[in-house]
Amino acid sequence: MASENKSCKTEDVLEIVSKDSEVELCVEDSSSDDEDLIQVDKENSSDSGYEILLPQRYAISGLLVNTLYLFVLVHGQSSSVEIPESGFCSFGYRVFSGRKSGPPEQEEMWHNKKEEDRNPEPFKFMPSRVPGPTFNKTASWSPLSLFQLFFSVPVVQTIIQNTNANAARRKAAGVKFQWTDLTVKDFYVFLAIIVFTGLVSVHHRADYWKREWPYNFHFPQEYMSRNRFEAIVWSLHLSNLKDDEENQKKRNTPQYDRLFKIKLLYDQIVNACKANFQPYENICIDERMVASKARISVKQYMKAKPTKRGYKLFVLADSASGYTWNFSVYTGKSESSISHGLSYSAVLDLLPFSLLGRGYTLYLDHFYTSPALLQYLHKNCFGCCGTIKKTQSDFPRTEKNDFPKRAERGDMRWVRKDEVLFVKSIETREITMCSTVHRAFSGKTVQRRVKEARVWSAKQIPVPDAVLDYNKNIHGVDLSDALIGYYSVQQKTKKCFILHKEICRSQGQEPVTQKKFWEHLAVEMLSFAVGSAPAAPSPTLTCMPRYYGSDATQSRRYCRRCLDAGIPRVKTPIYCRACNVPLCLTVNVH
Repeated sequence: MASENKSCKTEDVLEIVSKDSEVELCVEDSSSDDEDLIQVDKENSSDSGYEILLPQRYAISGLLVNTLYLFVLVHGQSSSVEIPESGFCSFGYRVFSGRKSGPPEQEEMWHNKKEEDRNPEPFKFMPSRVPGPTFNKTASWSPLSLFQLFFSVPVVQTIIQNTNANAARRKAAGVKFQWTDLTVKDFYVFLAIIVFTGLVSVHHRADYWKREWPYNFHFPQEYMSRNRFEAIVWSLHLSNLKDDEENQKKRNTPQYDRLFKIKLLYDQIVNACKANFQPYENICIDERMVASKARISVKQYMKAKPTKRGYKLFVLADSASGYTWNFSVYTGKSESSISHGLSYSAVLDLLPFSLLGRGYTLYLDHFYTSPALLQYLHKNCFGCCGTIKKTQSDFPRTEKNDFPKRAERGDMRWVRKDEVLFVKSIETREITMCSTVHRAFSGKTVQRRVKEARVWSAKQIPVPDAVLDYNKNIHGVDLSDALIGYYSVQQKTKKCFILHKEICRSQGQEPVTQKKFWEHLAVEMLSFAVGSAPAAPSPTLTCMPRYYGSDATQSRRYCRRCLDAGIPRVKTPIYCRACNVPLCLTVNVH
């Protein structure tokens, strides 16, 4: 049964220790083992925060002497401790009170819009190059010459060599199809047809070569047969076959490159994007989905995107023009993403500070925004603003002076931690923002329609500066996606059209529409393919009969010549392929 504890004075403790160890103690001498002394604040000391546990039989060393001496100095002669009758168990002391040295930290609190926030000092905008197109803007640039900035002739020649080698391998493997070696002329006709498919949409690719109405297009069938086009599609190959085999041997190893087969064109386009344009002051980063039905491991699913399945791209775009300056394909977790997080690594991978310069302002959505990222960018002279989730680890947790239960629209709260501003406001829902380039509120308002007493009226609603600039500059990637979606083709690049607009703007000219631009590009590709400057005219068609469809009963039109001759209601399933008018085969009339 455990013995009862009794209380004794400090001098009793020293007497017991001296008697048990048969060592004479001197409480005034602390010259030995000075490095083991612990400095304790005497004014803030408390008996309840310390406990001495002494062993039953223990030889008192110089360390114990110093420890007991320190205890005497801290607690004084009148202090008492609880000592078990059985003896001592330790010579150390433990702190239970958890006291902090120095004055207590002031608890953070939310500030309202009436409280002034400091205006952060902006970085001086110093880009590495003049913003805008980096080539000679005074020269005359045709749609084809702009296209070749991203799809250069050497790359085309390499693709042709690899495609011919892949077709030969398919033939050797027993695939039955007709093939003649691909030439530069054939390849540019192939590209022109692809551009044409973005201008004219049909349900099936084979409809472009149909001769029946309403599919009787002159362009594809006059320049390339359908079988030739399909053979190029199935044999098209970007990478070298031998290098492909070497890469396949590295599968399931860290050296395996999942994007090796598109690496040639991928690197060419990324480098051209950076070389031919310098972004303006405001830039943004977002995701983009490239549709694909391929059975590949890098394919992603994002239910919130219009294109839900395909390649996932992280895109850095210019907010003003929508120009895609840099992008990367997500292929899975990497070492950098594991250590810092995927969103943190994705942003830094898209920001080569040496190529961009300093003073840019980056806009992000809540997937990328974190206080740690904003602080890192601030150290590299980059401003940043973005939405942020309240569940972020560094988001302020204080509820002091927070929103009331029924906060009005336009109410806001803010907290500043060093360079980072956290601000939240009430719109139709609560919006949380994080920024290093904005003050909390400068008095700006926006007009909103508000329903009060069953009546809709316009009302000026206060809004934080960060929200206004975010809504203005975050849609750079969305603008780029919109340009891609207008005339969607298999070769998804709209950068040459953006450069065309920038050149016309610098020269004070009106740019052509995107539709006209792609029409001119298709014509110039055909001209380049045949080796002549002017576009080749369409071959003259002779008057020959064609049927509208296989069903002669339903596919019938009124004969044009019969109507002109005053013979009403004469229907025919036949039309003239040259005149494209319905005609019957009445000899007396025609």
